[in-house]
Amino acid sequence: MTIAAILQRKGQDVVQARSGDSVLSVVQLLAERRIGCVPIVDDGKVVGIFSERDLVYGVARQGPVVLDRPVGEFMTSPAITTDGHTPVIHCLSLMTKRRIRHLPVVVDGTLLGLVSIGDLVKFRIDTIESEAAALRDYIQTA
Repeated sequence: MTIAAILQRKGQDVVQARSGDSVLSVVQLLAERRIGCVPIVDDGKVVGIFSERDLVYGVARQGPVVLDRPVGEFMTSPAITTDGHTPVIHCLSLMTKRRIRHLPVVVDGTLLGLVSIGDLVKFRIDTIESEAAALRDYIQTA
């Protein structure tokens, strides 16, 4: 199964910010939406991603003054992305190896969606449960 299947189920709405937005405004957006990261998009292109970790690292290095600085100074760049054709299992492996929890889905340079490791794990569990149910049904009717 591919990432496109995940986006079909979850939808393609993505909260995003610009690199010139203040860290404080992006942190407020994260809190308001109850999300852990936001892709940073300038001129329609994903230029980075800003997560809770980026905030923690920035505050640890420079203190609370980071809140007034542009988020572009503290985002992770370049963002690790995927496309709609990538298999779910490959994305799970990539996220585990790179120790990231979110992947922007980019096709032809355009941000189509965002998947989290939770989205992918839920999809895998649903698939495994469905396959197990089908096998049980098959065994019972054979």
